[in-house]
Amino acid sequence: MGSALASREAPTLSDLRIEPAGPEHEEGLSALFERNDSPCFCRWWHFEGDKNAWEDRCANAPAESRRELSGRLAGHSDEARGLVALGDGQLVGWMKLSPAGVMQKLYAQRLYRGLPCFEGERSGVFTIGCFLVDEAWRRRGVARALVDAAVEIAPRWGARALEAFPRRGDALSAQEMWTGPAEALTDAGFREVFDFKPYPVLRRELTPVASSRESG
Repeated sequence: MGSALASREAPTLSDLRIEPAGPEHEEGLSALFERNDSPCFCRWWHFEGDKNAWEDRCANAPAESRRELSGRLAGHSDEARGLVALGDGQLVGWMKLSPAGVMQKLYAQRLYRGLPCFEGERSGVFTIGCFLVDEAWRRRGVARALVDAAVEIAPRWGARALEAFPRRGDALSAQEMWTGPAEALTDAGFREVFDFKPYPVLRRELTPVASSRESG
């Protein structure tokens, strides 16, 4: 199923608005996943089964993941924290931005488990978990706009640092960059704190302000 925007005139970043995700975005966010044939509904990092069970759910029960996402948004859960990009009358981009404490599945992966860059105080560390950009808006700077907004908005949630796990390489597809474009992150001030070619760990220090779920 192709994007409903694909046949329209190419959109521009001047039409884009970035907001913290909330219950009011549930319908648009779910539609973004459906339009772009992405049955995960951003639930992989919170799914307790193994990879085979996850693939079965994506193939045969994506509605279950959609219900979970909807419920987490409605309940203001940290599992559904993130930013959305709005443009051309639709929700066209998503970036998961959750406290590291609810992203333990990511940190438990073999590549990252026990790394020294994750030692010390972890409160106030937020994780960029994934991106999804509508097909017609890809390679137009939407992910970059989401990253830049995260640097501004996350401190209002009490964040003192952001961590990201992009894939690095030449001529990567949009699907291969689902954890973020490395160049957009480094341009936003992220620095490499551990190097796994092609899977670096990047970190951006922030200056926290008063925490509020609804701020931003």
